Amino acid sequence: MTSALKIEALEAGYVRDLPILRQVDLAVERASLTVIIGPNGAGKSTLIKAVAGLVPVTGGRVLLDGQDITGIRPDQMGALGLSYVPQTDNIFRHLSIGENLALVLRRVSDRQARLAELFALFPALAPKQADRAGSLSGGQRQMLAIAMALAPRPRVILMDEPSAGLSPKIAAEVLDLARSLTHQGVTVLLVEQNVRRALSVADHCYILAEGRNQMDGPAAAMLADPAVGEIYLGGRRMGAA
Repeated sequence: MTSALKIEALEAGYVRDLPILRQVDLAVERASLTVIIGPNGAGKSTLIKAVAGLVPVTGGRVLLDGQDITGIRPDQMGALGLSYVPQTDNIFRHLSIGENLALVLRRVSDRQARLAELFALFPALAPKQADRAGSLSGGQRQMLAIAMALAPRPRVILMDEPSAGLSPKIAAEVLDLARSLTHQGVTVLLVEQNVRRALSVADHCYILAEGRNQMDGPAAAMLADPAVGEIYLGGRRMGAA
């Protein structure tokens, strides 16, 4: 089966000749949720940004449904069926919820129908359409960011630490939402610092350290692995994820 997203021998970084990622390989199956974990500074967010065209790629390639999209411009993502949810600055705080969604729906032919679908998926946002996005709670802002990423009906969505800064209850809701997207046929790749919860909802897990692949396997097996548990879930946390 062809992976929805495949990364082959990727090298990328912010400064030429100083790569953060070194020969990273990763494959995400269609309609699945894959999580990337690892110590702080492992290159997790850099990997997501490199796929989205936000960090220069100096080696290897990125394939979306078999098409080489290495080094795409960020403005090309929507047309290719790819969306990205940054960890921060992922909404326009000075605009209303409705205006935020109108911006990302401007190229969608059935805007009103899609808007209704998004409010059905995020019912807490519906009565707040006229409210300024900056007035929302942290969890609601994250929901709005995900709604904006979903607006153009992407096949693949990238999320960079979607539960960061949220209460445990709201963080669990956000990760459960990410899981639910796969039931709609959306492929999800996320970086997450809430390791235990992320592994409980993911299909597959990759562990990065020092910009390289260290381990990967089914998320359930990772959750049960004593070595992974000791490093990421127990007393000797390495600044996990």
